[in-house]
Amino acid sequence: MWCGVAEFSNSMPILRNKLKRKLKPVRRKVNRDLYGEFEDYLRHECHLAENSIKAYHNDLLRFKDWLKTTPLKSLTIRDLGNYVSKLKKNRLAASSIARNIVSLKIFFRYLQLENIISDNVAELLGSQRLWQRIPHVLTVGMVEKLLAAPGRQDTYPIRDRALLELLYATGCRASEVVGLTINNLHLDTGYCRYQGKGGKQRLVPLVPRATKALTEYLTTERPMLAECSAEYSPDRVLLSRRGRPLRREAIWELVKKYAARIGASREISPHSLRHSFATHMLAGGADLRQVQELLGHASIATTQIYTHVDQSRLKQVHEQFHPRA
Repeated sequence: MWCGVAEFSNSMPILRNKLKRKLKPVRRKVNRDLYGEFEDYLRHECHLAENSIKAYHNDLLRFKDWLKTTPLKSLTIRDLGNYVSKLKKNRLAASSIARNIVSLKIFFRYLQLENIISDNVAELLGSQRLWQRIPHVLTVGMVEKLLAAPGRQDTYPIRDRALLELLYATGCRASEVVGLTINNLHLDTGYCRYQGKGGKQRLVPLVPRATKALTEYLTTERPMLAECSAEYSPDRVLLSRRGRPLRREAIWELVKKYAARIGASREISPHSLRHSFATHMLAGGADLRQVQELLGHASIATTQIYTHVDQSRLKQVHEQFHPRA
């Protein structure tokens, strides 16, 4: 389960503020579960979303496995550098390495806060920005091919087409489309309401093609899928063959399946459609602030990281506004 570096870093300002409180005196507790305490801290004091907490958990589980019995107090910047090098040798994606570095920095700040360590050597690790890699962007033509990829050979082509249309039409996260309920889908007015990170809600417009695909799904395949559910009335829009909410992992598998079918890069994921949405919006003339609101980013800096304005648009703006162009 993947959490993007830029979005994962949304929690950094919150954690920095939380971690500025006064250092506690040394508490000598036998067999402390520092990793579990850290997760409790993120959940109850920093109020992070469960997906973000799970991302920290997975990264630190990998670190704990590498650490084995080595005391945290004895670690040096060389040790942490060796750990990052090991991640590279294991062929982790650049974005995953960046997220692991963020996890280490926040965890070590917490250890310093709890007076487990006196010096935070993780602060000396290179900035995660140096490791960032702009996610893969599909051309408009490739997006059209991807959205048309589901066909008769597939088990639920109408549902899958509605899913792909929804991802690209709204730029939503996979977790948001998983949580989308019937009550939050307003096809008559062309809007849907997403529950984003930190429980924040936002309204996002639907384009006519997405509305049409969703309407077809809701009147054909979804009633059939809903009958397979042990629940009396499943409220999620996208359902699995058992009538349960479609999982994030299933969405990833579906996107990758159809991307492979049209010959797209193996790196294509649901997040690629989100990034393509933002890129195409900017290339079409949308304001960065508008895209920020549509994506549900708390900071415009995150939007700047996630959006890749194509060179033709930059050249056009330069020629239009530069006095000597």
